[in-house]
Amino acid sequence: MIMNFYYCKQWLARVSMLALVTVISACATTGTTSRPAATIAIQEDVGFTITEVAAVDSTVRTEYIEALGHLERAQHQEGLAMLRNVASSAPDLSAPRIEMGIAYHAIGDLDAAEENLLAALELNPDHPIAHNELGIVYRKTGRFAAARKSYESALAVYPGYHHARRNLGILCDLYLADLDCALQNYEAYMKTVPGDDQAAMWIADIRGRLGQEEAACTQNS
Repeated sequence: MIMNFYYCKQWLARVSMLALVTVISACATTGTTSRPAATIAIQEDVGFTITEVAAVDSTVRTEYIEALGHLERAQHQEGLAMLRNVASSAPDLSAPRIEMGIAYHAIGDLDAAEENLLAALELNPDHPIAHNELGIVYRKTGRFAAARKSYESALAVYPGYHHARRNLGILCDLYLADLDCALQNYEAYMKTVPGDDQAAMWIADIRGRLGQEEAACTQNS
């Protein structure tokens, strides 16, 4: 029997203009099966679909869906308890690990968030969502170079992933003092999300600062 359960990330309230969807195809089977690699289908200007396959039964699927419902209602502890069961029953799936990482982040447990996101990347090294979320954790814990690497890893898989693009711009702007990087990523982000007035203000500010730096260099030369 083939079962599909959908991991639809609208990126928790903090993200969501692209349709970022992970599809987990789960087959109820008997016997031992090897873990197939996850596949990522890129749809330009739309988003990406990540497919994972695992042998699970219907109770795991149901528990996963119920866990997502708890997280949507900000019932993080209830959701985490169920996700731990799902991860135990389906240890080859990265999706429950990512959800746990996001949930732990939401309740302020950054160590547990990092642990689960790293576990997800062990299972699916090219998962853009896991890389982006891990970048946020690294930034909040002061590991800015690692955060940059995580955001860039997400963008290497899907250059149109505007949440990672925006996060990288903020990191370069406020934490790395790399204005060229910040401007490049803000401008790329605005091509995808042209209506973000705040980002437009950031771009104008950086252009002004870069202009002042150029003028100062000209005067000193």
